[in-house]
Amino acid sequence: MKSAVETISPTRVKLSVEVPFAELKPMLDDAYRTIGAQVQIPGFRKGKVPSRIIDQRVGRGAVVQEAVNEALPRFFAEAAEEQNVRAIGQPEVDVTAVPLEDGQDFTFTVETDVRPEIELPDLEGIAVEVDAVEATEDDITERLTALQERFGALVGVERAVEEGDFVSIDLSATIGGEEIDAVTGVSYEVGSGNMLPGMDEALIGMSAGESKDFTAPLAGGDREGEDAECTVTVQAVKVRELPALDDEFAQLASEFDTLEELRADVTRQAEQSKKYEQGIQARDKVLEHLLETVDVPVPDGIVEAEVHQHLEGENRLDDDEHRAEVQESTRRAFKAQFLLDAIAEKLEVRVEQPELIEYLVMSAQQYGMDPNTFAQTIDQQGQIPSIVQEVARRKGLAAVLDRAVVTDTAGTVIDLDELVPQNEEPSLADLVAQASEAEAADTESAEDEAADTEAEAETADKA
Repeated sequence: MKSAVETISPTRVKLSVEVPFAELKPMLDDAYRTIGAQVQIPGFRKGKVPSRIIDQRVGRGAVVQEAVNEALPRFFAEAAEEQNVRAIGQPEVDVTAVPLEDGQDFTFTVETDVRPEIELPDLEGIAVEVDAVEATEDDITERLTALQERFGALVGVERAVEEGDFVSIDLSATIGGEEIDAVTGVSYEVGSGNMLPGMDEALIGMSAGESKDFTAPLAGGDREGEDAECTVTVQAVKVRELPALDDEFAQLASEFDTLEELRADVTRQAEQSKKYEQGIQARDKVLEHLLETVDVPVPDGIVEAEVHQHLEGENRLDDDEHRAEVQESTRRAFKAQFLLDAIAEKLEVRVEQPELIEYLVMSAQQYGMDPNTFAQTIDQQGQIPSIVQEVARRKGLAAVLDRAVVTDTAGTVIDLDELVPQNEEPSLADLVAQASEAEAADTESAEDEAADTEAEAETADKA
């Protein structure tokens, strides 16, 4: 096989491939066997039909097409490897010659988007500034209150519903007189906003035994998004009573004997959390610095394909304003991926099995799946290489962060190793990975497939 490559742009090339007849002949023989097993010709058993008879009855063109369809992916991959072409996206194939007679060569061309060549700057000592952080009394109080709420008890009250109350409700939804769904005895925190739009407003001011109607779009099911007439009935109103902050509570809620010891530990946790926020900010600023200073061309084709798939899934293909937003975030996601891939290659990042397992476990938790089932699903879908690539990107970014010079706005040099929660083997890679997983989970719950998270996940598979 012979191949040649022509550069069309920094992100697109054209491969010309010439395959000698001898190399295509095994595929032609397989095609004859496949077609011979499918056709029934009088006088011949299935699978025993001579090639010349297949040519007469089915046509040489059908055989060649079968062989070419089988051969194209293989020869394209071999040519791309030979020419060091890292193809991405959907290639455009043009078959220029096929062997309609024995001895003729098979030739084709492929135009494809490719990963851009990126010239990286010196990755040592990138300087970034982060906010100066300090755990305030409000931060400590908030953590203690959250701990109290875990051990609080719900107590019934005889009054109208207020925001923050817990209510037991019955809820039904109808469209055009047809009941779509109904639930009874559901516990709900008023003001949490995690059920139907408008329900919080309806509940406030109601008392036990009262019902109220309101209109809201359904959040799921076959009629998701359609407005339904909803009826909510309050069965009971409850408030959470918090235990007193004293030594007895400290013994109940922790391993400490006194409230003073518990408070000191909560203060330490709040301070560590603030430092962790500095680490996330440093990571983001290092990446932003690289994105602003490094030229990373992105193929228009893969951006448009990704944007179209995203908008089609949302049924918003005609929303030009949203399209512009998704285009911008998708282009940035690809740019970040290409940049981090180049960094991982330059730093010769290697992904070890424990790191891959850790990532799979974290991802399984994000999707609420058993880690083994999640890993098997990913493997069956052929996504393990893209997962390895994503872990390598995060390790590459962590390595650059480790080399960075980070100061806060007060001029204090930040020791990044102190920002990582202490465990058996603390690392900046853990910081980058955990922060990315947390952000992805937050975004997914806030907006179904946000452009800068799930789009990144999908583009990671394709890139």
